[in-house]
Amino acid sequence: MKLLIRWIIVALSLFVAAWLIPGIRVEGNALGIYALMAVILGLVNAIIRPIVKLISLPITILTLGLFIFVINGITFWLASGIAVKWFHVGFYVDGFWPALLGSLVVSIVSLILTALTREEN
Repeated sequence: MKLLIRWIIVALSLFVAAWLIPGIRVEGNALGIYALMAVILGLVNAIIRPIVKLISLPITILTLGLFIFVINGITFWLASGIAVKWFHVGFYVDGFWPALLGSLVVSIVSLILTALTREEN
């Protein structure tokens, strides 16, 4: 159940990013695109992002952790590219800056929605 809630949160976050950021657009069945893009983004973040973070550790330390934002933008852009090329999903990110802003929006909205849906123990 927690995985399904997380998946819905990321899909909603992607919707907000596409709505707010001019360089992010969706073409086709939007509901299906956000759902599939949430899965693709999750896989990219689980598989590729840790490798990139490890390789870029020296520059991340030099920038006092700010390079993580660049990594987030790159993985967001990469997930979009994988979605379009391999899965023919109509989720387009038109460059690095929209990807960076989109990754920030997705992170912030996901954080807020996760906090709102968290169960108290």
